[in-house]
Amino acid sequence: MADLNDIAIFVKVAQFESFSRAAHALGMPVSTVSRRISELELQLGVTLLQRTTRKLTLTVQGRDYFHQCQEPLNILADAERVLTQTQKKPEGLLRVTVPVVLREEAFLNFVSDFLKNYPRIKIDLFITNEFVNFVAQNIDVGIRFGELEDSSLIAKKLGTNIRYLVATPAYLEGRPLPAKPEDLRAHQCVLMNGKNNEAKWNLASGKKQVSVHVSGAISSRDFNSVSQFTYNGHGIGLLPFNYCDDMLADGRLQRVLPKWSSPKIPVHALYPTRKFLPAKLRVFLDALDAWQSPFWNK
Repeated sequence: MADLNDIAIFVKVAQFESFSRAAHALGMPVSTVSRRISELELQLGVTLLQRTTRKLTLTVQGRDYFHQCQEPLNILADAERVLTQTQKKPEGLLRVTVPVVLREEAFLNFVSDFLKNYPRIKIDLFITNEFVNFVAQNIDVGIRFGELEDSSLIAKKLGTNIRYLVATPAYLEGRPLPAKPEDLRAHQCVLMNGKNNEAKWNLASGKKQVSVHVSGAISSRDFNSVSQFTYNGHGIGLLPFNYCDDMLADGRLQRVLPKWSSPKIPVHALYPTRKFLPAKLRVFLDALDAWQSPFWNK
């Protein structure tokens, strides 16, 4: 197959009907243009141009070849132009995945405001706690809570989250308050992703860390339901601060083991590559970084 660059040079010469004008448009020496055309003719085994000292004309084969090549080259040029513009301008489809914990009004309003600020961007939002293969599913960016496994994905830290041990005053009434983490075993606990209604809670107090096995009558897969069962008095929950701060402030919830909490949980934005970052992704990452999120602290 002929070199695509040589074909592009030939098309430019045919359009200008001049080596010198084509060379000027391409930013190449006339000698280089002439040599590349000769190499193309040699490879194809045909004469494409009739050269005289006064005039340059296409042969019959040259005219046919020009008509066949011109439109595909225009299509390639258009494709490259669109791709370049997409890299430079914030536009196009942005595929975003986030955990269920972000299925809240505050995050949905953030997405809504972002779309209003960038009307040429469209968002396809995946809200799931399931593992998503970024490459296979063409995901541009995801938000994840927790320590990251080894990955080829680029991670941008957004902040940290923390979880408190909380319960309603009604649940705690008449029960001995836990004095140490091990005392949680004697209580009903509301579990997240509990296996056979048992779970391991990792807790921290300053530099001290401990893991304690807890159990309870209810286990669920998302914090919306876990928090609701905690609010309804079904036991002690280990809830993210944004699910309990307001209720702690007005007394509807009470801290249990207030010197203990979860370790700080990192929150990251993940995306597949650092090279040639599209403008649509760059502005979304910037907006996330500037957002005063209720889901994590800076």
